[in-house]
Amino acid sequence: MKMFITLLALALCALDVLPAASSSVTFYSDGYLVDQDATATKGTIEIPLPASMMEGSLRIRPGKGTSLQRVDITAARTDLGKDEKGLEALLEQRSRLGDRLQALTTREEIFKSAAKSQSGKSPRKSKVNPDPMLTIRQGTEFAIAQLEAVYTARRKTELEIRRIDNRITAAKNSAIESGTVARILVSPARGKVTARYVVAGQGWSPRYDIHLNGDESAHVHLSGLFSGAFSGYQLQASPAKLADRDSARVFPVSPGPLSGLGSFRLPVTGEHFGTGIQSSFSFVMKNPEQMSLPGGEANLYKNGEYVGRFRFEGISSGRTKVISVGM
Repeated sequence: MKMFITLLALALCALDVLPAASSSVTFYSDGYLVDQDATATKGTIEIPLPASMMEGSLRIRPGKGTSLQRVDITAARTDLGKDEKGLEALLEQRSRLGDRLQALTTREEIFKSAAKSQSGKSPRKSKVNPDPMLTIRQGTEFAIAQLEAVYTARRKTELEIRRIDNRITAAKNSAIESGTVARILVSPARGKVTARYVVAGQGWSPRYDIHLNGDESAHVHLSGLFSGAFSGYQLQASPAKLADRDSARVFPVSPGPLSGLGSFRLPVTGEHFGTGIQSSFSFVMKNPEQMSLPGGEANLYKNGEYVGRFRFEGISSGRTKVISVGM
């Protein structure tokens, strides 16, 4: 069956070397493979490498008429002084917000005591207090109004603390080694190379919509969630694992708002649906396709009605699997 591909376009994480038109990223179920073309400036090329790159996977191939003179892998340059100053400022701001929160806690205790004291007073009429109930009520209302102001200030302070904590976490993460740089010396001065490396554990996650319409078949729509961010690269995807890439079927990727991968029809037998409040169903599905279907989250529909979500364990090519939930 012909497969159609419509995948979301991704935006590239900042790189010093812009990818050429032939640079590509191929997503597999357990990682992705990057082929990045680069052209030297005055005989030098610097290619940033992600910290999550699989160790030992880097390959650098010289282009036609180019020879490699030297390759050095060095730590990525970062402005540590600037990062440290920014982190210190955030920590100081976090400390001030903590002091403010502590002061608000003290004010809250004071006005709680005041409100309790006012409400517990016995009304005694006197020349200076001809209407004791009014005085008590006014005192109580004042204390409650102050408590409301304290609660509002506390909520805003706690929200700001959460924001600062997120910024502190991000600042600390940026201070950690963010990766390495491949510094390549080539000849001639405008020589070209292709760098290839693998990032494992960050492939695409399958998502399924399975429609059963009582015609002994399942209309299966496969889509996916993709990791990373790549702009200017040719994108490809495969349901196979990295280890099987030499024989894997690879599909070109087109930009779109939804990462739809394909739609096909699979034989189904033994459909059963429960009648209880909670969704329950079972059926047997066969995969006659030449490609295996990887495991992923799936939505099930019966005659157009959504009837549940389940973990689809995947089906190898030519195999049959019983799918059962709650039965």
